[in-house]
Amino acid sequence: MGGLLISQGSISWRDLAPLLDGPARISLSPEAKKAIGDSHKVLKNILSSGQQIYGVNTGFGQLSTVSISPDDQKLLQLNLVRSHACGVGIPLDLGVTRITMVLKLMTWAKGHSGIRPQLAKLLVGMINHDILPVIPRQGSVGASGDLAPLAHMARAMIGEGDVHFQDRIMPAMLALKEANLEPTVLEAKEGLSLINGTQVSTALGIRALAESQKLLETADISGALSTEASLSTRVVFTPKIHKLKKHAGQVASATNVYKMLAGSEIVQSHDDCGRIQDPYCVRCIPHVHGSSREVFINGEMIINNELNSISDNPLVFPNGDVMNSGHFHAEPVAQALDTLSIAMAEIGAISERRVNYFMKGIGDRIPMFGAVNPGLESGFMLAQVTAAALASENKTLAHPASVDSISTSAGQEDFVSMAPWAGRKCLRILKNVSTIIAIELLVAGNVNHRFHKKLSSGKGLIPVMNLLKYHRVLTTEDHPITADIQSINDLIQSKKIIINVKKRMKLL
Repeated sequence: MGGLLISQGSISWRDLAPLLDGPARISLSPEAKKAIGDSHKVLKNILSSGQQIYGVNTGFGQLSTVSISPDDQKLLQLNLVRSHACGVGIPLDLGVTRITMVLKLMTWAKGHSGIRPQLAKLLVGMINHDILPVIPRQGSVGASGDLAPLAHMARAMIGEGDVHFQDRIMPAMLALKEANLEPTVLEAKEGLSLINGTQVSTALGIRALAESQKLLETADISGALSTEASLSTRVVFTPKIHKLKKHAGQVASATNVYKMLAGSEIVQSHDDCGRIQDPYCVRCIPHVHGSSREVFINGEMIINNELNSISDNPLVFPNGDVMNSGHFHAEPVAQALDTLSIAMAEIGAISERRVNYFMKGIGDRIPMFGAVNPGLESGFMLAQVTAAALASENKTLAHPASVDSISTSAGQEDFVSMAPWAGRKCLRILKNVSTIIAIELLVAGNVNHRFHKKLSSGKGLIPVMNLLKYHRVLTTEDHPITADIQSINDLIQSKKIIINVKKRMKLL
């Protein structure tokens, strides 16, 4: 990735997505720097007047009625960060951590946080040196900010805790020293501003969007391959049929499958087979895939709105007002990720059903389980079982996190979003869906290879078959297939399947 300028303007999650895979050079625009500096000056003037400001010269939560003397205000912020750094579990992945840090800068750049320009400069320096705090992934309920994980990020900025730097884990103080960066001493409001916010939840949302987009595109490809291999008709995907329903996602998915099947000798070989209708898992690909596409688009809108929002508290206004709200509450993100989880679980569920369709055999051309010698061989019997196991896991994982709440902070935070859990379980669903689609590609590709070998695939599917052949996952006899599933999963994750199909045709 090249450079990324953080300004007061809005950007898309797609602009941040490259950070999931590697570092980038970050800079603050002149207007962002000015906004940060001006906000800090306003806060200093307010504090000098003796006005009470929550979390700056008062305690936190139920302790907000306790006044803090000017001499103790730095210690208050330090204690806040240390006491809130209580996350557990394995660390967030580096891409999510990287985006979390950038999102924090984006909030500050709006000029309502009151932090010093030096603090923003340090965070820019850490990002540009790819010094990434080790942030345990569990411990946030997604309200009052992603407090625990963001506190671990803040600890690194004061030279405490561990970071990932130059392909190793090391103490934050050592990494900062190697990069010629000075750890900060937190001043008024800075600890609070660091840990308040929806940045972790939103970063998880960006990861989920990136993975979902990849799988939505691949699902149309795997669905088309199954349609072809199962000797199903192409006619039901004719775009003019689907334009009768007012769902753009449905039209896009139908058009994709229809185009990929163009010129398929396999499809043409059964034009007069007499079958009246194919099962829903094939015939209704556009309706299911299309619905999931539209939920994805809604999720994009919500995540984009959130990443361009201010989620700090309290908020410092240029006229000297300091006002409190609940902008750190990640309910929009939680609901977006919950609906995305449901939509993507459905992509995996219908893919598994297409795998299952092959298991009973199809007519006199495809034997049971796709085995060359059924009985002597089991073919892909257990591949379908694996796909079924993952699809069933997703049914449990798709239960919404956002409908749950648990009171925290002695009842002050009595309704929480659970957005981080919504994000983490969405990513677990997506991992399962990727594997299910890999199994579908394996089974459908092998059915083509074993039973339709003398016939060519559709225009958009020839590159898929070529990839499967190149990676030696097309076989004719029983063997352990875990490695084959992983090979295809790697092709999905690297987007090689999508890229190769798009070289042949434009997909929607």
